[in-house]
Amino acid sequence: MSARILVVDDEPRVCQFLRTVLEAEGWQVTAAQGGAQALEELARGSYDLVITDLVMPEVDGMQVLEAARAEDPDAVVIVITGYSTVESAVEAMKKGAFDYVPKPFKVEHIKLQCRRALEQRRVVLENRVLRHQLSVTEVRFGRMIGNSPAMREVYRLIAKVAPTDSTVLIRGETGTGKELVARAIHYHSPRREHPLVTVNCAALPETLLESELFGYTRGAFTGATAPKRGLLEEADGGTFFLDEIGDVSLALQAKLLRVLEEGEFLRLGETRPRRVDVRVIAATNRDLEAALDSGGFRSDLYFRLNVFTINLPPLRKREGDIPLLAGHFLQRSAQRMGKPLRGFTPRAMECLSRYSWPGNVRELENVVERAAILAEGPFVDVGDLPREMQHPAPGPDPLPLPLPLPEGRSFKEAVREFERSLVLAALERAGGVPARAARLLGLNRSTFHEITRRLGIQDRVRATAERR
Repeated sequence: MSARILVVDDEPRVCQFLRTVLEAEGWQVTAAQGGAQALEELARGSYDLVITDLVMPEVDGMQVLEAARAEDPDAVVIVITGYSTVESAVEAMKKGAFDYVPKPFKVEHIKLQCRRALEQRRVVLENRVLRHQLSVTEVRFGRMIGNSPAMREVYRLIAKVAPTDSTVLIRGETGTGKELVARAIHYHSPRREHPLVTVNCAALPETLLESELFGYTRGAFTGATAPKRGLLEEADGGTFFLDEIGDVSLALQAKLLRVLEEGEFLRLGETRPRRVDVRVIAATNRDLEAALDSGGFRSDLYFRLNVFTINLPPLRKREGDIPLLAGHFLQRSAQRMGKPLRGFTPRAMECLSRYSWPGNVRELENVVERAAILAEGPFVDVGDLPREMQHPAPGPDPLPLPLPLPEGRSFKEAVREFERSLVLAALERAGGVPARAARLLGLNRSTFHEITRRLGIQDRVRATAERR
């Protein structure tokens, strides 16, 4: 719909001239001959732009300006006058005028100011909608979608850390959207105009990963016929996102630590360090604390990365977000396939909501795309979903409890046996890794070790971990 403009002037020829000029640009123009008629027009309907003469009998341009702003606080008003003074210009701008144009004016100038004024109004209205979406419904942040308390907390943490230059560690299961969080942080940061470079550390063998990260000089290895900049240099001034940091070897961890602490690195084949200015964001689905216990991850790198942690919730813990996400993915698939899909049947949505989603949001996206392909009518039904979703599998078995107490056992002995059974069961479930067992029980590592010492099973726990 084209913009609606109200032109106000007590001279009919000026009104007609402006109407002819502006309608030629494709805008809808209403002419009011004098301020009194302008007030009547403003009371009848809204306008995207008001252009008013300043000096008019009975109701002047200042009164028209005030009335327009009273009807709509975002109203955009251009004041034109043949009696321009500094004082009147200052007063008009104080009362919210977009611009103050003295007569006689050039046609191109007035058209340019109209375009600028309408663009400002468009931006103001769009920003109001965006602010409403983010601060009231909080359904989206960047490309992330979710309105659950868990996701609102993620949005809050992103908004807090993005303007800083701190290192961020994003933790979460596979498919939860860790790269989307990294992108949101980068594009809401002062580095947004510079590159965001992403490296999947698990996708490359160690030797290739090192050369990709740091680059190399000519002759550094067989086939290195010319020097090559590494991805770190490509990210200079921007953000460097290390996905799956838990899969990096110990040797490469030491080199990454130098980047974090000194901002320096060595190209392969060089002896003189190079400097780089990057913000590092890392992500992992691994249990880094378990890797620390087993010696597979450096503690100094862990503490350097773990400055600010964002834990992404799995989809099964994002109550209420599945309908939002599924609807978004279905709309996108329908547009791409050209199918008139309108949504999900209640039974299909119930199946989606009950499923445990081990693959998280990525799995949901793939399932919805498959369902969109299979759907015959306007709604996705149960039969369009994978078989395992139609009959969701039960969750994992709980930790086993001890057998009923034999006769003659004291309360203290029973409690001790109960604790011992829980610790050993958690250890077995955790594959012999003490840190993982501690988290299964909701304990920190020091408390877990204290309990095993008190129960007299610390040697057994240590031996189990070493065997693993």
